[in-house]
Amino acid sequence: MESKKTVRVLKSAGEMQAAAEKLRHERKKIAVVPTMGYLHRGHASLIERAGSLADIVIVTVFVNPAQFAPNEDYARYPRDFEHDKAIIQAAGADIIFYPDVKEMYPDGFGSYVEVEKVTKILEGKFRPEHFKGVTTVVAKLLNITKPHAAVFGQKDAQQAFVIQKMIKDLNFDVQIILAPIVREEDGLAMSSRNSYLNEAERKNALVLFRSLQYAEKQIRQGEKSVELLREEMMKIILSGNPTQVDYTAFIDPVDFSETDNLNQSEILVALAVRFGTTRLIDNIIIPINS
Repeated sequence: MESKKTVRVLKSAGEMQAAAEKLRHERKKIAVVPTMGYLHRGHASLIERAGSLADIVIVTVFVNPAQFAPNEDYARYPRDFEHDKAIIQAAGADIIFYPDVKEMYPDGFGSYVEVEKVTKILEGKFRPEHFKGVTTVVAKLLNITKPHAAVFGQKDAQQAFVIQKMIKDLNFDVQIILAPIVREEDGLAMSSRNSYLNEAERKNALVLFRSLQYAEKQIRQGEKSVELLREEMMKIILSGNPTQVDYTAFIDPVDFSETDNLNQSEILVALAVRFGTTRLIDNIIIPINS
C-alpha cells in the first residue's frame, strides 16, 4: 500500500544531524537505509523492513566516488532522483538525505576508515580501493543520520560482512540488519546495474542464479566436494557467454574465509561475473545437512 506521507529531503550534513538529534530527543527510533540511488523493488523492500523496525526511516541517496576505481563506472552510474524519491515515498520513508560530493568530501578531505584482511579477497582483489570507500562513506552516513538501526541487502554479502566488522571493531552504537536478496521473476538478482545489460546479456545473465540453484540442490543432497561443485557451476556460467568470470567462491559465513569444508552448518556461495561491460554479483546461503 502506497504511503501518503510526504518525504522530507535534506542535503546538508549539519541539517540532517540536527534533525536526527531532535528525533532522538523525542525518543523516536531511527532506521537508515544507505543507497546509491537508481532504486528498484529490492531497495523498496529494505525501506519497508526499516519501517517495521523504527518510528522514522531515513534513506540516503549518494553515489559514492570513493568506492569506484578510475576505470569503473562512476560517471555513467545511473541517476534519477525524482524516480528514487517516488519509490522512497511509496515505501513509507520519512527523510531522504541527498548530499552532493562536496558535502561528503569537502576540499582537503583526508580521513578514511579501513577494515583489514577480509577486504583483500574476492571483491577486494578485483576492486582494491572499493571497501575503503564503502566503510568510509558508511561511517560518515551513520554519524550524520544517527540511527539506531541500519538495513543492508544480502546481495552485497562481502560488503555487509565488512560493515558488520567495522561496526563491531569501532563500537558503533547501531544494529545492522541484513535483508534477503530480491529477485526478478526469472531469478536475476535486482541491481541498478541490470539497466546496463542489452537484451542478449540480460537473458544470458540468468546462468548466475541457475548455477547457485545447482550448488544448493547438490549440497542439500549431500555433495561434499567444492571442487566438483565449482567445476559444474562454471559449466553452467560459461553457457551464458560471459565476458569474464571473476570468481565463484565458497565462503564460511562466520569469518568470510574461503573454504573447501562443507561440514559446517551453512555455506555462502558467491559469484562475480561480467556480461559485456557489466559486472554482476550474486550469492546464496545454503544450510548444510551434516
